[in-house]
Amino acid sequence: MLSFLIKGVFRDRHRYLFPLLIVSSGVLIMVFMLALINGYMDSFIRQNAGFDTGHLKVVTAAYSRLLSQKPYDLGLLDIQDELATWKAAYPQLDWVERIHFGALLDVPDNLGQTREQGEVVAFGIDLLSSGRERKLMHLDQALVSGRIPSQSSEILLTDSAFRRLALKLGDPVTLIGSDVFGSMTFRQFRVTGSVRFGVEALDRGAVIVDLADARGMLDMEGGAGEILAFFRNGSYDQKAAEQIRDDFNRRFGDMETASSGGTQTGKSAIWEEETASSGGTQTGKSAIQSESSAIRDEYAPVMLAMSDQNNMGYMLGMMQYLLAIFSLVFIFILGIVLWNSGLMNGIRRYGEIGVRLAIGESKTQIYRSLLIEAGAIGFAGSVLGILLGLLLSAYFNLKGMDVSVFSRNSSLLSEDIIYTSVSLKTALSALIPGMLSTLLGAALAGMAVFKRQTSQLFKELET
Repeated sequence: MLSFLIKGVFRDRHRYLFPLLIVSSGVLIMVFMLALINGYMDSFIRQNAGFDTGHLKVVTAAYSRLLSQKPYDLGLLDIQDELATWKAAYPQLDWVERIHFGALLDVPDNLGQTREQGEVVAFGIDLLSSGRERKLMHLDQALVSGRIPSQSSEILLTDSAFRRLALKLGDPVTLIGSDVFGSMTFRQFRVTGSVRFGVEALDRGAVIVDLADARGMLDMEGGAGEILAFFRNGSYDQKAAEQIRDDFNRRFGDMETASSGGTQTGKSAIWEEETASSGGTQTGKSAIQSESSAIRDEYAPVMLAMSDQNNMGYMLGMMQYLLAIFSLVFIFILGIVLWNSGLMNGIRRYGEIGVRLAIGESKTQIYRSLLIEAGAIGFAGSVLGILLGLLLSAYFNLKGMDVSVFSRNSSLLSEDIIYTSVSLKTALSALIPGMLSTLLGAALAGMAVFKRQTSQLFKELET
């Protein structure tokens, strides 16, 4: 019976062509939009992880409360032993140390006087002793001119700042900022190259320096503002990240300081001083920490997942909700269109329905057969739409889509060129709505069978 019904559908062009075109077109659009949204999410996660949040991040408790300000004076000091312990405890992670700081870039003229100045965001990363950071920040692919720094006191600038300040390769520049004690500091560098990340928020003005140079300039020897951790497979797993975060904070982050009468050790990136207290000795007193009993160390390490930073949890969750809403709207709109198509098709088939009732077929059986026919059309249209959608998505997966016009004034870390994400999951995600919308349209249109009297159908058959 099933084979008979399906053959009947595809032998009558009037019964399948229009619904097939509607379903395949809708599924094509849905596959492409899902691939584009997933591609944007992958880009968004990749850029934020590589440049700012990591998959996980370790900072001090004081730093975490001012996270968006990047207060490197509240950073981690002398943490090499602790870092080795963390690496052993979580072998599935790669760890990198960084310092983010704002500075003024001074460009001298031939006489050594200031010719140009500009505000920049500086990234202190490990450029010289490891290639890991070059890969995370895609420096080799982003390089526009010159080369990556290979020795101390060399610097990379974003191409926009490089051209705006009229620099040439090999020119000397000076970074002017403040160290962890609040004193003015400066260091001279030589420009070795320019980069373009394709991220408008960074390309406006950023510089890349070696971590050792940043430490020397900011008086942070052996320290880091942030320690980022990445899953070795390169993919962000929010559930796994949150489990590691909770385990880390339970094992390493719950540090307490003793009350007066014992010995207190705190690591402050602002200053260290020794003062005598009643009944004991106090070392490394923090400028923030108070002399209360058994309080948490302001400079104890705290691990944050990506979802805990920069409203990333909210934005990623919102994108998932948008995908769900998009699927529901797709099903509803396509179902209404196919409902209308089913009603028009049903009018043509009143005679056929009358004959089937006349030979003893019940309305329920007819209604069920209409749903089976719709399911066959929906499946065929969905498969065709998926194939066409995957072809379109594969094209933009190779060529990319320029969205820079939408990110010129954006502070979000997202690429100017978005590549669609083609996967089997995307295809299956579009198959179900395609099928459901077709069945919804047929179910609504088929209700007309129950609303009409058998005598009326016979009368229509006679005419």
